[in-house]
Amino acid sequence: MAVALSNAPSRAQSVINPDADSVLRAMTDQLQALQEFSVEYDTDHEVVQLDGEKIQYSASGRIALSRFAGFHMTRQGPFADTEISFDGKVVSLYGKRLNVYARIDSPGPSIDEAVAEIRAATGFDAAGADFLSADPYVSLTEGVVSGSLVGTAFVGGMLCDHLAFRNDDVDWQLWISKGEQNLPLKYVITTKWVTGSPQYTLRFRNWGTGGVSSKSFEFKPPVEASKVDVVHADVIGDLLLEAQQ
Repeated sequence: MAVALSNAPSRAQSVINPDADSVLRAMTDQLQALQEFSVEYDTDHEVVQLDGEKIQYSASGRIALSRFAGFHMTRQGPFADTEISFDGKVVSLYGKRLNVYARIDSPGPSIDEAVAEIRAATGFDAAGADFLSADPYVSLTEGVVSGSLVGTAFVGGMLCDHLAFRNDDVDWQLWISKGEQNLPLKYVITTKWVTGSPQYTLRFRNWGTGGVSSKSFEFKPPVEASKVDVVHADVIGDLLLEAQQ
């Protein structure tokens, strides 16, 4: 296992075009070096109806993260208004519309451990979680069978490098800002194994590289909020509805 893990980056580099790998590595190195940051995001999530029609659902939110203290995330969409907080020990999930919350003990103090516990306990998986990882390069390139530099493009008025990658189950694209800050601005995942190949699009904006207060990671239940003890997506109604869409 140790040998397999140590060889993972070299395997990824062997199937990724060197120019694409260089751009991706510069972005992940910069992201990994940020000890704290905040960013706003927008998502578009396609759902294929039984008759083949595609419906796109949009949501927005904000992420504030400190690699030593925790994180606070919000997500507001047509079916959910949700907050997720992690204070280094406990993950708190709060559905505003139903005024319900739950707490999960994290197996460890790291962001990776907290995110893994959220996945295991609720079944909810945020597509952008790879960017929060302690090693974003390894997380993003896991299972990659090819990677290329498509060219340049503009996202939000900013010049970007456009990368494209393939896995067995999904194709994904990434737009990374050029210049002093090499940060992700757009991320698109195409699910190949689902009829109609629906896409999930994540756009980042207003990156901030400081000024994150750890107080925002401490969750205090609102008055009259109801606590649920069994943490599943079907119990936290707001979270479930967003995850299903």
